[in-house]
Amino acid sequence: MLHHVEIYVSDLEKSAAFWTPFLKLLDYEEKRWPGGISYVKQGHAYLCFLPAPGEHLAAGYHRKRVGLNHLAFEGASRAHVDEIAAWVKANGHAMLYESKYPYAGGPDYYALFCEDPDRIKVEVAAPR
Repeated sequence: MLHHVEIYVSDLEKSAAFWTPFLKLLDYEEKRWPGGISYVKQGHAYLCFLPAPGEHLAAGYHRKRVGLNHLAFEGASRAHVDEIAAWVKANGHAMLYESKYPYAGGPDYYALFCEDPDRIKVEVAAPR
């Protein structure tokens, strides 16, 4: 089982402004610690966000380069995915494949795709 995922971000507070309410909608609890933030959900792998070392910021992030493509979460239901999609839009975050929402992943796959402030692709899929 996956234990945790650690992600470097360009601006910790900007990332927290997205990830804290987003993950709260998925029942994760924020745990701040010197130098970073963890999001914990009982019985699940947790996520850590840390500021990237300054000398590496210029390279930026892109999901089509070698490395992480996206993070996918499971929502509780289709209505839950819709609730999170509404939050994404209401808060001005980038929604991906919006014209195909909620079936951008195919006719039998109900999901939201969006981006965090560093353009990390994030998905929330309804249970099948």
